[in-house]
Amino acid sequence: MPKKETIKYTIRQDGNVTEEVINVPGTACLDLTEDIEIKLGDLEQRVYTADYYQYQNQNLDQDITINTNPDVTL
Repeated sequence: MPKKETIKYTIRQDGNVTEEVINVPGTACLDLTEDIEIKLGDLEQRVYTADYYQYQNQNLDQDITINTNPDVTL
């Protein structure tokens, strides 16, 4: 079962907003939150979670061909 993708917003009493993206791998989290960040105003700090550093395409079972002919240059 896939993990639930979540965006969590916390609004503090001083008006600052903290945004946390959960279970969205790679840079997809940046695309997902870009519009709301523009509307919220200036970004003070961005902290990347472990999800950000995950490879977006988890399908690593792809077929590849390796050319072993020494006469061919790339």
